[in-house]
Amino acid sequence: MDNAVQVQELKEKGNACVRGQNYAESILHYTEAIKLDPQNFSLYSNRSLAFLKMQQFYLAMEDAKQTIRLKPDWAKGHFRKAEVEFQTFQFSDALLSYGRALQLQPEDPGLIEALRRASRESQRDQRADDQIPWLGAGVGIITGVLIVLADRILTRSPTLTHPILMVLLTLTIAMLGYAIARAFRYYVKCQRSSLLEPPLDLLEEMKQNEKNDKECQDDSSVPEVGKHERTHRYTKAQARQRYKKNKS
Repeated sequence: MDNAVQVQELKEKGNACVRGQNYAESILHYTEAIKLDPQNFSLYSNRSLAFLKMQQFYLAMEDAKQTIRLKPDWAKGHFRKAEVEFQTFQFSDALLSYGRALQLQPEDPGLIEALRRASRESQRDQRADDQIPWLGAGVGIITGVLIVLADRILTRSPTLTHPILMVLLTLTIAMLGYAIARAFRYYVKCQRSSLLEPPLDLLEEMKQNEKNDKECQDDSSVPEVGKHERTHRYTKAQARQRYKKNKS
């Protein structure tokens, strides 16, 4: 069968799987098609969508970037990248990518709506950055006032008798609330950034561990000189085990 025909059949199977929400199988079809035609930018675009539906954001982004590398003047490649950025809360980057797509395909209603949606979310996110720390400070002020009132009402000998002490305590708790709220927003940003980090290759790590174990087993028949020559291949844990074994 001709390569082009086979690629088209695999692409259509992948598209059918996407329509049926069978994204894992669609990825298999797209991957097989890419092996036959690695310069086919539309295959990367379609696989990016499938990865995105499975919330495999890093892989979806990699395919979107490859789509753009292969066809930089194709609006859908930039749209795919923007969709990944939007889903991972990178609203500023999404605005730029949607904008590039709209430049290549002006007056597209879908792109215009996506750009508006990203703009709304970006503004909402910016407001949260500006407002939440002050909300934390407000909670801190209320907490400080309640502590002062409780000290004066519920205790027989109040410790906060001077007005300056009351104010200082309230301001300190307010500043603490502000700092905690800012730290929370920073944590949220870090969590969002981690969504685009590459997944751990656990299979590769398991293979490496098996390889090390096999080398350790094979080494039991190697002369003492050979053992010293190969110690640099062992992990620290294996080296400690061999050291204890030799001492005993």
